Order: sequence, then C-alpha cells, then structure tokens
Amino acid sequence: MFAKLPLTALRGFESAARLGSFKAAAQELNVSPAAISHQVKSLEAFLGVRLFERSSQNVRLSADGERLHPYMHRALLDIQHGLQVLAPPCVAQSLVVSTTPAFASLWLIPRLGDFHRLYPDIDVRLHTSNDVVDLLRDASIDLAIRALFTPDPQLFEQPLLDEYFGVYCRPGWQPPTAGSPIELIDVPWLSSASVAVDWPVWCARAGILDWLDNARFRRYDEEQHALQAAIAGHGLVLASNVLVAEAVVRGELVGYRPEVRLEGARYTVVCVPGRERQAAVQVFSEWLLGHSNG
Repeated sequence: MFAKLPLTALRGFESAARLGSFKAAAQELNVSPAAISHQVKSLEAFLGVRLFERSSQNVRLSADGERLHPYMHRALLDIQHGLQVLAPPCVAQSLVVSTTPAFASLWLIPRLGDFHRLYPDIDVRLHTSNDVVDLLRDASIDLAIRALFTPDPQLFEQPLLDEYFGVYCRPGWQPPTAGSPIELIDVPWLSSASVAVDWPVWCARAGILDWLDNARFRRYDEEQHALQAAIAGHGLVLASNVLVAEAVVRGELVGYRPEVRLEGARYTVVCVPGRERQAAVQVFSEWLLGHSNG
C-alpha cells in the first residue's frame, strides 16, 4: 500500500519547508544540503510539480509546496505521536509552550506549580517572545497561548480567556480633587484596528476627561513593568483583566470604576492541527482550560 511512498524525500521536504532553508534542514536531519536538494528534486519529479522557488539567495515554497506542507507536517507528527505511545512510561515528556513574557510571568507561571504537582513526568519549557512564532514552520514549539482577535484557519484553537481592559489602583486610593494632578501609568496594549485601548478612550467612557488635562504620565514598554509600578503606588494603570488577576487576588490592586471596560482580545490555545492529540499537549491544554476561571 505504501511501497511507492518516497518517505525520505518527504521528510527532507517537510524539514526544508518548515525551516525555509535547505541548509537548516540538512543540519536538522544530519545530512548535507546537497542531499536535501536531491531529495526535494526527486519528490518534485515523483509528483510532477515544483515545490520550491529557487534563487541564488534562498528558496521559498511554491503554491504547490504550500499546499503539500501542512499535510506532511501533520502526518509526521502523527507518526511521532504513535512512537511516543510505545515509549516507556517512566520517560519524561517535554512540552514547549510559546507565549508572551507578560502572560508567562503574570498569569501562567504563578499557576504552573499546580501542573508540575499533577504531572511531574511532563517537563514544561516556556518560549517567551512578543513576536508570533510560525507554528507551521517551527516544530520545536508544541503549542502557543495567544491573544487573538480573529481565528487562524491553519491552526487548531481552543478558547481560554476573554480579555477586557479596566483601571486598577492600590487599595484605598482616592481620586484627586478637581484641577489637581493625577498620575496615570501608560503602556501600549494590543488592540484590534477598530478598538483603541488607551487613557483617552477610557476617560471618555468614564466621563472624566479632566483627568487628561492634569495627567502626569508614567510610560512603560512592558505590561509587567506597568503593573509593578501600579503596585508600588506610582499611579493608576489601565490594564488587562487577565494579566492583573493575580495582583487582584493578592489584594495588591483593586478595580476602579469596574463598570467601565474596553474590549480586548481572546486568549486562545493554538497548535498545528493533529498535535492536539499528543498526550502531553492534550493534558496541558485541559489543565489550562481548567484554570480559565481562576
């Protein structure tokens, strides 16, 4: 049934397509770049289509290559999963999770001890970056937690947390008298093209535009730094309910005018289709969803 399948060439193609480089694929598979080139050419001859567009500088997938790659990636993942099922149960499983530094430090890591206690044989490694990792090309990432406004049709998705933005302050904080200065902590928040998340919009919703006339802005580039500044009493912060949750639970911050909210994204667990069936990915995803209300 599978006698004519060019398995070696398919593996070489998948690696080159995912990594975007014959040289990188050669390093991953421990062969020469010429061997990868030969495998790809043999697969192209077998299929009768061109899978890569080649130039003197680089290679990139053709339209047919783009169509083929997701199928090959999922198929090889399934083979890998099937082999892992037969691995001795004492062998620790590794799980690489990609997310932003803010979500990792403010939401995930405070809860991660519970996962380690429940599943000591799964080694969770965090990959943190504000850049979106291309999961279809980087097979080293098992799943990602992202704040999304629109679904990605190429990925398997599970909704995790709905986000909104509100103002938070230290317990006991009192609004200034009319005309007095007010300290506002400012940080760039991810928003959709149609919804701004900033102090002018919140103040307009709250009906207190005079704050902006007397504001002393404390600006930060990182969300976690802005929240630490608010906890230290450096002013009010406009923040994500998801990222501020732990500080609220600890009593370090409280909501001010909690009825005034700005729309945010939805935190979603995503992975390459097929990978959600892998045992470690499935267990971690279910654990995340179990913590989505707390």
